[in-house]
Amino acid sequence: MINKLDAKGLICPEPIMLLHKAIKEAKHGDRIEVFATDPTTERDIEKFCNFLGHLLLEKKIEDKEFYYLVEKRDKNIIETNLEN
Repeated sequence: MINKLDAKGLICPEPIMLLHKAIKEAKHGDRIEVFATDPTTERDIEKFCNFLGHLLLEKKIEDKEFYYLVEKRDKNIIETNLEN
């Protein structure tokens, strides 16, 4: 499932707080599209994902607008490779 998070016009820490809430409500594997205008999101979202173990699948910057695609990863779920 892909959720859209519009954080345009919001400044730090609001975009990260909204992403944190969206991640909390999402299920393992769900994706969240984040649309933002605050340049600090470029640093903050990457650190958020690294610290909490979520995947930053995509990042685009165009005309002072930022787009991120984040996939929720649940540390309690063990994924196996069944192609062996």
